[in-house]
Amino acid sequence: MSKSFPRHRRVAEQIQRSLGDLIRRELRDPRLGSVTIVDVQVSNDLSHAKVFYSILGGDKKPELTREILEEGARLLRGPLGRTLQLRHAPQITFVADELIEYATSLSAKISEVVKSDEQRHVDDGPVDSESSSSS
Repeated sequence: MSKSFPRHRRVAEQIQRSLGDLIRRELRDPRLGSVTIVDVQVSNDLSHAKVFYSILGGDKKPELTREILEEGARLLRGPLGRTLQLRHAPQITFVADELIEYATSLSAKISEVVKSDEQRHVDDGPVDSESSSSS
């Protein structure tokens, strides 16, 4: 099993599950909104963990959230290591994941274009197959 699913990937999944809870419990900053851990990439030697997060909700303050998480990374390292029962907890680096926002904006643009296209073709009326083939 270890060949198909290396240890660093298993640890990354454990970090992803544990960090969400630790952020809520350990970082008691009222300015911190709802943060979701989207993905974690851990180095092969487990010394570094790159944590991708997304901010949920309408009250988004990306710079403030990034600062709070960066400051909290030092505080979270000890409890994370104890939770995962690792001798040396990985150094945590938080990275904003904008994929969800990008997908949402792209979806909105597609809906807008489809709606615009439908409005443009409403005035055309139904297409007669016989008249279009005789042209």
